[in-house]
Amino acid sequence: MRLFQFAAAPMFLAAALWAVPANAQAEGIEVVMNQAKIVKVARPIDTIVIGNSAIVDASVQDSQTIVLTGKGFGRTNVVVLDQQGSPIVDQQVTVSRQEAGSIRVYRRAQVQTLSCTPFCEGAYKNDAERQSESEISSQ
Repeated sequence: MRLFQFAAAPMFLAAALWAVPANAQAEGIEVVMNQAKIVKVARPIDTIVIGNSAIVDASVQDSQTIVLTGKGFGRTNVVVLDQQGSPIVDQQVTVSRQEAGSIRVYRRAQVQTLSCTPFCEGAYKNDAERQSESEISSQ
């Protein structure tokens, strides 16, 4: 029985170490459409690279703060480099629709999004939202 405990311990440790990086990579940064998210970094920023600028936009607030703004639905990456070209941040960014306080009404091929804060009114739609609703309607 004692041999089994020692043999199982390294396997358990290996499984735990293998699972941690997968969870860390899956998290990323979440941004809500048409809203800003402030990201603080450890070192001064020199360069920001965005995988798909139609999904998220970035602006430098100060030497260690960037502001990400959700422009379109989807997932892309953001890489922040220091003056030596070393990565400070290399993260996946997911932009999604704000679910709280809004509803979608489907009438045959038409979709209407309402912002209910506190009364329901037609919500502002940017190009990505209009395109998404157009694709839904055409199916």
